[in-house]
Amino acid sequence: IYQQASREPMHPGCARLLAAGARAASRTTSRRGASHRSNPLCIPSSPKRSLSSAAVAPDEGETSTTAATGQRSPVTTFTNDEIMVRDLCRQWADQELRPVVRDMDEEGSMRQDVINGLFECGLMGMEIPEEYGGSGMNFTSACLAVEEISRVDPSVAILVDIHNTLTNNAVRFWGSEDLRERWLPRLAADTVSSFALSEAGSGSDAFSMRTMAEESADGSYFTINGSKLWISNAKEAGVFLLFANADPSKGYKGITAFMVDAKTQGITVGKPEKKLGLRASSTCPVTFDDVKVDASDVLGQVGMGYKYCINILNEGRIGIGAQQVGIAKGCMDVAMPYMMERRQFGTPIADFQGMQHQYAQMATDIHAAETVLYNACRLKEAGLPFVKEASMVKLYCSQVAERAASRSIEWLGGIGFTRDLLVEKFYRDCKVGSIYEGTSNMQLQTIAKLMQKEYK
Repeated sequence: IYQQASREPMHPGCARLLAAGARAASRTTSRRGASHRSNPLCIPSSPKRSLSSAAVAPDEGETSTTAATGQRSPVTTFTNDEIMVRDLCRQWADQELRPVVRDMDEEGSMRQDVINGLFECGLMGMEIPEEYGGSGMNFTSACLAVEEISRVDPSVAILVDIHNTLTNNAVRFWGSEDLRERWLPRLAADTVSSFALSEAGSGSDAFSMRTMAEESADGSYFTINGSKLWISNAKEAGVFLLFANADPSKGYKGITAFMVDAKTQGITVGKPEKKLGLRASSTCPVTFDDVKVDASDVLGQVGMGYKYCINILNEGRIGIGAQQVGIAKGCMDVAMPYMMERRQFGTPIADFQGMQHQYAQMATDIHAAETVLYNACRLKEAGLPFVKEASMVKLYCSQVAERAASRSIEWLGGIGFTRDLLVEKFYRDCKVGSIYEGTSNMQLQTIAKLMQKEYK
């Protein structure tokens, strides 16, 4: 299928992803029997999903430009490599993840075989270069992976998002060669990462952190003391991307980033929070008590952590937007088939005009969210400014996800209010979209400031 559609050779990273997906599909076939043997790699087994304008682009470049005419393609037109990544994630989520979603939500923990599957399929090293064992794909591919997994379980998607868009990229962008060689292969193969920034007294005001990193007299190591709060992936993490102040006299300009092995003596991961949603995703307090960190574990330069944090969170916000779009589409995946089958007064409820107007409006909102999301991805990949657009993505996509989840429950009626269907879980999961990685008010503030600069 790929060779027939493509005019260019398959990206090597995509080939590896597909090979890993084939192995996973083979195991699924052996477990579930002949009923799954007619489902070749990357052909989704779930019901038809039409809430995407994505089509295959005629070229395999990193931009959305047609080879024949040089015209710009729509931002939601993806390359063949991107389509293959999307379909791999769709198949893996449908076949491997969907059967355990409800159990993980009730247990409040992530199953190790799910995490292993993410690594085996190459989804934890999406943008890590091939020479470090990664897939070498682009940012859009990473966001497509987050979106597709979110259509089934946003708890798993947030682990993938934080790992790829925050930690992996921070090491790629600012890590020394030694740090890259030590961590990128592990991050691509078997080590979950955690982004340790927030504290009890520093949420939106992140740079008022009190965690300190005291440099030794000879400059060979730092001693870290402090506590972090609301740290995602903390329970599963093998490494923390930690932010601490190495020179409080300089204020936020003393903030420094460290790659800290989770096995380092003095690190204590507390009990996971009991949350409204994203229950399978661990969110824990983490305490650092006289933790000795070698100077070579500093990410980038001492005192530059605040800049790295600002820059990488701009990318992370686009990833959160992908999660929220996935949630909205996941709601429609449940609600639309139900409305087309459920009959009242002898008519499918999807045929009533009042209902048609509601789901048509929601489809329009989701398409708009998808468009701003992948436009921001393309801006980032093109090296163009995207800070305002990233804030718009996170703000708008989280709003759309909330509306989609709420409306879907209403459309489903009584059964939507029960745990028989996953929409009630999506309703719980989406709420944090307006809170983490910058609240909606903080996004509005960023957008407003950048607008003022444009009009001066």
